[in-house]
Amino acid sequence: MKLLVVEDEHKTGEYLRQGLVESGFVVDLTHNGLDGYHKAMTEEYDLIILDVMLPDISGWKIIESLREAGKDTQILLLSAMGRIEDKVKGLNLGADDYLVKPFSFAELLARIKSLLRRNSPQVNLNQLTITDLVMDLPKRTVTRSGKRIDLTNKEFLLLEYFLRHPGEVLPRSLIASQVWDMNFDSDTNVIDVAIRRLRNKVDQPFEPKLIHTVRGMGYKLDILDED
Repeated sequence: MKLLVVEDEHKTGEYLRQGLVESGFVVDLTHNGLDGYHKAMTEEYDLIILDVMLPDISGWKIIESLREAGKDTQILLLSAMGRIEDKVKGLNLGADDYLVKPFSFAELLARIKSLLRRNSPQVNLNQLTITDLVMDLPKRTVTRSGKRIDLTNKEFLLLEYFLRHPGEVLPRSLIASQVWDMNFDSDTNVIDVAIRRLRNKVDQPFEPKLIHTVRGMGYKLDILDED
């Protein structure tokens, strides 16, 4: 997968480039908007990571120009502006996601993988499974060790999201945006409460435990020896 990073802060840009290369991506890096726009127009990328505040031309203008030119490359906007109005503006201009600075690299990587997965051919599975946990999508049922587990609609969606991303660390903010369709507020514990309730149903009576806390980062669904 080939990515383009447009970031004028040299230290941040190099940090992103190095981390993404180590994560297996081919990465081009530019430090100004015009060079980034030229590369986006003349080369093929799977995803563009675009800073909004650039010294020569804003990320707003770049994304608007790319969409007007018919470029449908997925774009993840980076910005220190975290107001709802700024996020709405970016998404309305054609961005596929919007991440507020400062951010953790783990969350950026999770969002990149999520965006790239949207463009990947999907196998229409009727069931999602891990060990003895089985989710039947058409029937909207969940069983573990053959025992039916009753879930609320939101718990079902949360578990489905975990099952579609096994082994991946999912930050709370990403879970909030993908399952609750809301911006994560660090002062609220809605995500932690929901996951605790889900654990009580799918993990507490069974072994091995599947939903694990990754301290300081989020949660993941995996088969581990211990939490």
